[in-house]
Amino acid sequence: QVQLVESGGGLVQPGGSLRLSCAASGLIFSRYAMRWYRRAPGKERELVATITSYGGSTNYVDSVKGRFTISRDNSKNTVYLQMNSLKPEDTAVYYCKAVHSVMIQEAYWGQGTQVTVSS
Repeated sequence: QVQLVESGGGLVQPGGSLRLSCAASGLIFSRYAMRWYRRAPGKERELVATITSYGGSTNYVDSVKGRFTISRDNSKNTVYLQMNSLKPEDTAVYYCKAVHSVMIQEAYWGQGTQVTVSS
């Protein structure tokens, strides 16, 4: 079955960095666009970053532009989110999602990883 497993979350001070990873199995990874979402306490889930199936195009929510970078390694079935200059408002559970490039109704979620930015 399809599994998406996030890792790399944790506690970091403001201004620090973290790199999240999302390892996929059970699917042909290169056929899926990948997305990172986050849900902060008391807030709606927010789409943070997207990357196309071969990494040719990326998009970011305005609040993370210039600080976060999404990338992928199709040989490792893994998508990454490099997060720099972290702020307390980046505190959230971060989730990855795989969306089939053609059949967009075919999508899978990871279980999430907690990121806490605090001094």
